[in-house]
Amino acid sequence: MAIITLTSDMGLRDHYVAAVKMALLQNAPQAYILDISHEIAHFNISQAAYVLKQIYRDFPAGTVHIIGVQPEWSMTRAHVIVKENDQYFISADNGIYSFLFDRRPQEVYEITISQNTDDLTFPTKDIFCKVAAHLAQGGTPEIMGKASQLKTEFAMLRPILDTNSIRGHVMHIDSYENILTNITTQHFKEVGRGREFELRFARHKVKRLARSYGDVTVGDPLALFGSNNLLEIAINQGTTDSFGGAASLFGLKNGDTVRIDFEVR
Repeated sequence: MAIITLTSDMGLRDHYVAAVKMALLQNAPQAYILDISHEIAHFNISQAAYVLKQIYRDFPAGTVHIIGVQPEWSMTRAHVIVKENDQYFISADNGIYSFLFDRRPQEVYEITISQNTDDLTFPTKDIFCKVAAHLAQGGTPEIMGKASQLKTEFAMLRPILDTNSIRGHVMHIDSYENILTNITTQHFKEVGRGREFELRFARHKVKRLARSYGDVTVGDPLALFGSNNLLEIAINQGTTDSFGGAASLFGLKNGDTVRIDFEVR
């Protein structure tokens, strides 16, 4: 059974997600449609890439991923199909692949099919669904478009490493208000070499890593490397529904600086 996933900033309050799913069912009734997230911050392609990057490798070959964040077409921004990891990704050429993949995709197709309506405001439904249905049913991307290259790319923000410190930034805040950074386990080991450290963020400090949330008392802050090998700052059982999560309590937002200073020997 073919799988089609949906990642968007459409939210669940309005009818938009249902409209997209109905378009998919009309064109590929046998496909399994799976929501990855519809709660991406509006127009935030780096957050969409982060969320999708955590999960797409778990899908089988042939999976089709629709990315409905900044999906609008323009004279300088085409709609594209990208094939990577034996899977298909459908989106606008808006720079999202700079954040989604660790290398520049080699197999890219500019979508050339026309849509059935003159309304250009909903390409996720009117273009992407038609392409996804074709691919999910075994069609080839050459029927939907022409070989091309990505034209919109950004420099991936990476941590700055030196002998005794790492300077990274907040990359994502999840629904628990846990703070995910772009500092990896590899960065920490490479620079730290087993030394004592001090993690600094928004006038707060943490001096040890936890193995799990339960390593600290409820309501206390902690830092750990999660299953995705990224440094995470959290509050044990802290959420917006209780006494507050890490992001709101520390006043951190996407792009803010996180620094680790290691003991100088």
